[in-house]
Amino acid sequence: MNSDQILARLQSLHPKSIDLSLGRLERLLEALGHPERRLPPVVHIAGTNGKGSTLAMLDAMLSADGKRVQRYISPHLQHFNERILLNGMPIDEQALADALERAERANQGHPITFFEVTTAAAFLIFAERESDILLLETGLGGRLDATNVVDYPLLTMITPVSMDHQAFLGNRLEQIAREKAGILKSGTPATIGRQKPDALAAIESRAHALDVPLIVQDRDWHVERRKNRLEVRTADETHDLPLPALEGDHQIDNAGHAVIAASLLKKLAPSKTALAEGLRKTYWPARLQRMTDGRFFKLLPNGSTLWLDGGHNPAAGQALAGFFNNGDERPLHLVVGMINTKDSLGFLEAIAPLSVHLYAVPVPEEKASRAPEDIVLEAGQLGLSAHAEPDVHSALSTIAETATSPVRVLICGSLYLAGRVLRANS
Repeated sequence: MNSDQILARLQSLHPKSIDLSLGRLERLLEALGHPERRLPPVVHIAGTNGKGSTLAMLDAMLSADGKRVQRYISPHLQHFNERILLNGMPIDEQALADALERAERANQGHPITFFEVTTAAAFLIFAERESDILLLETGLGGRLDATNVVDYPLLTMITPVSMDHQAFLGNRLEQIAREKAGILKSGTPATIGRQKPDALAAIESRAHALDVPLIVQDRDWHVERRKNRLEVRTADETHDLPLPALEGDHQIDNAGHAVIAASLLKKLAPSKTALAEGLRKTYWPARLQRMTDGRFFKLLPNGSTLWLDGGHNPAAGQALAGFFNNGDERPLHLVVGMINTKDSLGFLEAIAPLSVHLYAVPVPEEKASRAPEDIVLEAGQLGLSAHAEPDVHSALSTIAETATSPVRVLICGSLYLAGRVLRANS
């Protein structure tokens, strides 16, 4: 039986896709012989924005230093096995299917969410393979996230916290930050990306209660772009490094965070040469990814650029606006599809003033896709010309038919949409 068939069965084990708790997973992990206790040294990361990019850069640095790296991420873009990475490569089909079957069998049909049971399968895979380090990304929140069963991580990290997943984490920034800070462990150092005051206060309160040493951006470490170089500073050291391969000013902060985390990994800390090589070679799809080939790119007029980004919250909208507000006089068109639990108005608010038109599309194969007509209405509230299209291909075709000169096009609003675009464009 292949992994897709098993994954389809696992979807039906709990009536809710999200039900934050650790009890169900702890029961399953006990039945599996506690693989979470046999993992290599763990770097555990939470936050609202930048988790994946930061870990991708840290992975690249460690790999450049010859380390064997495991990485757990979510969601995937095209295929589930992208969530479980071994030395930069997705887990192979047979190993994935075997681990999923073992987790399903041990669960014995008890209610458990899809993310919980698949995380248990991932822990089986990671525990049974030789590796130097595991980079572990939370799925949602931190305190009750399924990844938060590792008692003694080597390092924890919290990237910038902003408003997202309010239905599960709280309606105030400090509540959300408190949930993210649930990954902090007594005595384990934690690196903290740039935070708003309320978020930082919540994180510091949790850290103080657990005696967690915090290494905080803009207090204990600093990062900035100096011409065409990246400078990362602490009180004791300055790193002069190449700019990250990932596009966008927000990646400067993520790169700095990855460098600081790497320096705290004791015997696993990569060399300065590896830090530089990792930054130059990091690849992380659907994060301001420039698409230079494929059926979608070929629809556009010569001299046009096509970008893909999975950001979906107000902070992501602000990061995109910063990138596209760059003096390029080619008109910017947005192709937007979103999930109905996301703040589409907040996401669009920052980037709308830079755009000439928005094409709203559904997210294919997603029951929770936001109606394109609703996105059009919100775009109108922001003064942005907009209309609905049945799909991305139709939106790009319309842009091509009406354009009289080269354009810039950004497809954005959802990682689920980004995954479908990558699949359809190939």
